[in-house]
Amino acid sequence: MSEEIIRLSAAELSGALASGELSSVEATQAHLDRIADVDADVHAYLHVSERAVEVAADIDRRRVSGEKLSELAGVPLAIKDVLVTTDMPSTSGSRILEGFMSPYDATVVARARAAGLVPLGKTNMDEFAMGSSTEHSAYGPTHNPWDLDRIPGGSGGGSAAAVAAFEAPVALGSDTGGSIRQPAHVTGTVGLKPTYGGVSRYGAIALASSLDQVGPVSRTVLDSALLHDVIGGHDPHDSTSLEYAWPSFAAAARDGARGDILKGLRVGVISELPDSGFQAGVSASFRASLDLLAAHGAEIVDVSAPHFEYGVAAYYLILPAEASSNLAKFDSVRFGLRVDVPGGTVEDVMAATRDAGFGDEVKRRIILGTYALSAGYYDAYYGSAQKVRTLIQRDFDTAFASVDVIATPTAPTTAFRLGEVEDPLQMYLNDVATIPANLAGVPGISLPSGLSADDGLPVGIQFLAPAREDARLYSVAAALEALLVDSWGGPILDRAPILGGRA
Repeated sequence: MSEEIIRLSAAELSGALASGELSSVEATQAHLDRIADVDADVHAYLHVSERAVEVAADIDRRRVSGEKLSELAGVPLAIKDVLVTTDMPSTSGSRILEGFMSPYDATVVARARAAGLVPLGKTNMDEFAMGSSTEHSAYGPTHNPWDLDRIPGGSGGGSAAAVAAFEAPVALGSDTGGSIRQPAHVTGTVGLKPTYGGVSRYGAIALASSLDQVGPVSRTVLDSALLHDVIGGHDPHDSTSLEYAWPSFAAAARDGARGDILKGLRVGVISELPDSGFQAGVSASFRASLDLLAAHGAEIVDVSAPHFEYGVAAYYLILPAEASSNLAKFDSVRFGLRVDVPGGTVEDVMAATRDAGFGDEVKRRIILGTYALSAGYYDAYYGSAQKVRTLIQRDFDTAFASVDVIATPTAPTTAFRLGEVEDPLQMYLNDVATIPANLAGVPGISLPSGLSADDGLPVGIQFLAPAREDARLYSVAAALEALLVDSWGGPILDRAPILGGRA
């Protein structure tokens, strides 16, 4: 029975819970058992909740009493460790916050609790969300359930791996340059980065405040939409939060699954995105998806985005600059790690603490960002990067004047082996297709498009839409998902040799 439960989508679990066929305690315990069985191999979780069954039992009591509950009430949830929680440690994958207990919940966590979702635990991540492989966690790497010798993507590899390994039906992630979408690409899952300001960042440990966005991770487009409906909307605690009447994303996904939206849909393909830089199997899967869309009425249109090629360079000036400012709060004085230096000054203690508490990638980006903001270099580096950002935003505006969505491969390659990529620049280039959406603040979604013929590993296709058109993404993604799943004869994860066949 547990094996059947963990294979259910969040929408299917919701239906079983509402009908009384299944209790939240049963669903929660099944996922806790799965974590106990496989997470020593996957290492998706940094902390597993001790209260999950208690919370689930309370949901069951409320349901039995006749209380009207939300659609996802009783469904288990994994939470990326970048989001603070009152009942579990919040470390952002860093030693400098080891054991830190927050006095408040992140807004998205509070909303998930209010909707009756059951937190299972906190998931692993690259330290302070700096990475594309979850190899930079201070607590050890997460492994891809498709092949335990490979990376699960980053920075949110823990959330994606937990969902792919059936250790959670849905998860919360954050996306600063692709940290939801790129892990989805390499694990055969679904991930959406919302419009900037569409989901509250209050309680998300900041990396780059003009780029960070919280979003959903799942195995189906509908499940992401259902979770997005819970966590989205205006939050007065977040000064960047949009005051906007968002439509139902779940309704958009359900409408899209019928496929009518594809007739006459104009899908843009960026002519400047270098096909030569993508693995052959990734490009082939992408082209096959475009052909499938065209066969069902979509029009594939070449669009120009001449400044996308500068996106990675601009991003890796803007992000480190903002990170160097945001991480200045970790000073050994107010909270977190403190390394005492006998007879030393406050500056000595601060330096020793940061040296011990921050990993190499974090130090690299802090140094780069501090340099880019320094006197005499601000205009040449940070200022110039912001100008490129504006040009990329204009590229999007021009493209969306002629197409409904833009499609790209989500990332250039399938999951590479742990330890295989040592050059930081090569690692950064993994986000070449995802970074522009963060620079422009537009929404993007990745869903599985197939398996690469090169190595049999998952490949994702990314759709981008104009700001505030997240619902359009859910409709288009759900339409393609329905076609793909039908052609495969079932979900892509049914074809995965997950953990040697252990289900």
